[in-house]
Amino acid sequence: MSEQHYGEKYEKEEEKDEKEHEKEEKTWDEKWRHDPLGAFTWATILVWAGVVLLVGNMGLLANLGGLDAWGLVFAGAGLILFMEVFVRLLVPSYRRPVGGSFIFAAVLLGIGLGKMLNTDLVWPLVLIAIGLSVLVRGFLRGH
Repeated sequence: MSEQHYGEKYEKEEEKDEKEHEKEEKTWDEKWRHDPLGAFTWATILVWAGVVLLVGNMGLLANLGGLDAWGLVFAGAGLILFMEVFVRLLVPSYRRPVGGSFIFAAVLLGIGLGKMLNTDLVWPLVLIAIGLSVLVRGFLRGH
C-alpha cells in the first residue's frame, strides 16, 4: 500500500472521531431542542419557587391562612411534575419513561401537603398512589 492510501485512511478516521466528539458535546440549545418539555418543567418549578418565596417574604401568605411557603413550593413542584408526566403520556412526540418522574412528583406533593395538612393522612395516600402506578405500569407492560 502506498503512503497516500495510509494518509487518506488516517484523515477519514480523524473526521469520524471529530464527528463522534461533536455528537457527545451537546450544547444547551441542542438539549433544549431535544427535550423542551423537561427544560420548561424545571424552569417553571424555579419560577414557582421564586414567586412563592417572594410572596412569603412579603408576608402575604399570612393573609391566606398562614400557609407554609416551603409546603407550597414542594406541593407546586409536585403538581408541575405531574403535569409533565401527563403531557409525556398524552403527546407522542414527548413520550419517554415517566415512572421515576411520577414517583418524584408524588414524593414532592406528599412533602408539600404534609407540611400543610395532617401528615398521618398524606404519606399513606402517597404510598398508595406510588403502588398503584407501579401496578398499572406492570399490567400495561404485560399487554
